[in-house]
Amino acid sequence: MTRTGDLPPAGSKPSDIPLYTQPSLPDLAESALRLIGSQRAILGIVGEPGAGKSTFAEQLLAEVSALQPGIATAVSMDGFHLAQKVIDSRGQSATKGAIDTFDAHGFIAMLRRTRDETYHTLWWPEFRREIEEPVAGAAEITPQHRLVIVDGNFLLVTTPPWDQVRSLLTETWFLDANPDARRDRLTRRYVQYGFSTNSARAKVNGIDERTSVTIRRTGYGADLILTEGGR
Repeated sequence: MTRTGDLPPAGSKPSDIPLYTQPSLPDLAESALRLIGSQRAILGIVGEPGAGKSTFAEQLLAEVSALQPGIATAVSMDGFHLAQKVIDSRGQSATKGAIDTFDAHGFIAMLRRTRDETYHTLWWPEFRREIEEPVAGAAEITPQHRLVIVDGNFLLVTTPPWDQVRSLLTETWFLDANPDARRDRLTRRYVQYGFSTNSARAKVNGIDERTSVTIRRTGYGADLILTEGGR
């Protein structure tokens, strides 16, 4: 499965750069596998924009798969972005990425299906940054996947309808990113996808920073808090 994550330095791969190292990824993989019981386990990875959620999910998935091949997969809340034409029609282009530019009810329904419908294949949408659009049916969850890693910004938000999310997750881990490094990664990601440096910084310091406040307000209530660099 190909995932788009936070922008690493040129010439490196996401798996080369573990940002969250205490506990180690192998130990975290063991912890994730222990979540599997009679029901399919859903592990939520939550963090601010630029925290490295999708990169971390990819790294964790690789470690889990090395221990038990085929038992896990990873998907993202980002697939539930509203389409750009919908955002434009609602006059929300300047605040794309804010909590009200996602299909919350659709995300919640898919989480519930993921937990309960373990007897057939499910197809999640996936957000493609190269086109800045969600793509339906792009990520496969099969009956063999007993652990599903889900990353997203708003997994711990307590306002309706987002307050239903946590009860659908087996456990939630919060990535406590280094603020300066997080903003730098986010700025470079936007530049990579066509933003000018000034417009990228404006987005990072504008809507993304406001979104970060919302996420951090509830993030410390996660089941596990991982700090960038183990600081």
